[in-house]
Amino acid sequence: MPFPASGGGAYMRYTPKIIRFARHGCTNRPFFHIVVMEKRFNQHSQVIEQLGTYDPLGNQYNERLVALNFERVRHWLGRGADTSYPVAELLGLCGFFPIHPRCYMSAWRNRKAAETEAAAQEAKSEGQEKT
Repeated sequence: MPFPASGGGAYMRYTPKIIRFARHGCTNRPFFHIVVMEKRFNQHSQVIEQLGTYDPLGNQYNERLVALNFERVRHWLGRGADTSYPVAELLGLCGFFPIHPRCYMSAWRNRKAAETEAAAQEAKSEGQEKT
């Protein structure tokens, strides 16, 4: 890495930062750290700061566990850090951002699938009653 013309310290150019998931855990058991890192690096590169954790698989009460430091999230967003789409969705569900449109679409799809499944069950039960 080149040194600046004035001498002294290492040349540090500005690189955009992003708040994203860094996957940890095992096969078939994902666990994510919510981290700040440079945008051009992959998820296994050096992390600037860990802001929280996210466990996408439900516990015994079918709850997905999230732990976040909102003060540090606010700090990094104030310094110009961007968020990845999955983290933006999660922050929307936490109430930090407005709810992401993708969340509305997935909820609509789930309701639609439940309605069609209920209609199929009803048609099947009516068919069994007639015979």
